[in-house]
Amino acid sequence: MAEKATIYKANITLSDTDRHYYAELSLTLALHPSETIERMMVRLLAYCFCATDNLSFTRGLSSVDEPDLWHKSDDGRILEWIEVGQPAPERLKKASGQAESVKVFSYGRGMDIWWAQQGAAIRALPKVSIQYFAAEDLQALQSLAAKTMQLSVTIAEQIAYVSDERTNISISPRPMP
Repeated sequence: MAEKATIYKANITLSDTDRHYYAELSLTLALHPSETIERMMVRLLAYCFCATDNLSFTRGLSSVDEPDLWHKSDDGRILEWIEVGQPAPERLKKASGQAESVKVFSYGRGMDIWWAQQGAAIRALPKVSIQYFAAEDLQALQSLAAKTMQLSVTIAEQIAYVSDERTNISISPRPMP
């Protein structure tokens, strides 16, 4: 019998001063059995950095035809295709054909090897922007993971200040070289 996803709930007070976007978010994240807490928290952070009306999590790892998040217009067009991890250039090329813009939030071991091998092909895709999170920053972010999270996220000058009742961290996506 296949393992089921583990459900996490996140209530977030978001203040994105860079984009002047402020919201009370109530998010449900399904942690796929093959997904790590680190990846789930990067998805959550990607949501905060891209938050807007009509932004939603997709079936993610359960569907090869969908990104981790997407922002759709009211008429169904994909405005932003948002990936987490180290996607193949072919996947990003396909996404570029379906969406107005493609964002990648990269992280994890082997990221330097992935970028050395795939960076030139990805840089050739004009709609694609890539940012990454440093491993040491993600360790602190993982400490905030809980089945029910009450978080405050303030984004200023591309730095996310994330806190719960006991921990405060700062984390910033960095542009790929």
